[in-house]
Amino acid sequence: MSKHRTFGHSPLTRTHKLSMAGVAALGAAALAVTLVPGQGTQATAQDGTVATAPVAFTTTAGTAQIKDVQASVANQQATATKQAEAAAKKAAEQKAAEEKAKADAEAKAQKEREAKEAASRSAQRTTVKAAPVAVKTYANNLDGWIRQSLDIMQKNGIPGTYDGLYRNIMRESTGNPNAVNGYDINAQNGTPSIGLLQVIQPTFSAYHVSGTSTNIYDPVANITAAANYAADKYGSIDNVNSAY
Repeated sequence: MSKHRTFGHSPLTRTHKLSMAGVAALGAAALAVTLVPGQGTQATAQDGTVATAPVAFTTTAGTAQIKDVQASVANQQATATKQAEAAAKKAAEQKAAEEKAKADAEAKAQKEREAKEAASRSAQRTTVKAAPVAVKTYANNLDGWIRQSLDIMQKNGIPGTYDGLYRNIMRESTGNPNAVNGYDINAQNGTPSIGLLQVIQPTFSAYHVSGTSTNIYDPVANITAAANYAADKYGSIDNVNSAY
């Protein structure tokens, strides 16, 4: 028997059936989710079926969760940055404090060394100043009296020599510091000549040299006052060769 083809009703092939099933499934999925723009471009396979590219889906709840995670990460990073900055600042401050303390300690040590050195120099100067000064001594005799008188005369600018003093002393008193002339005109007037150079009291008082005894019988004071008087009247005791 021959087969008859019905016009207007073409039989469906296996390929056609599969294609229609795929379209139905795709339509159902589109109703349930939102297709991301730019995705899901169709491509026709060699066998005539519709192939779809991978489709990315997202939801409102998922977007919020992503934002929360991103915000949490950003907060953690900001906190870590602040903590690192605070730690760096603290370390810098600590280092600066340590350097300042070290500098202060060095400055203090330097001042102490300088103070010790200054004290040492001061002590050395004091030692030098306090060094015993040799005190000149004179014999307690005519030679010693003349030499001591000459030193005092030199300090006070009074002229005279050892020979001039010695010569006049020997003529006036023969070297006796207690000699008194009780018979000359001065004695008659109540002011006898006294001492090594036979000086009367008014003359001794008028020409007394500061730093010597005020006792007219004192050998050094007597010689110095007489030499001072002779310098005023004759230019020097060396110029006196007789009673004066």
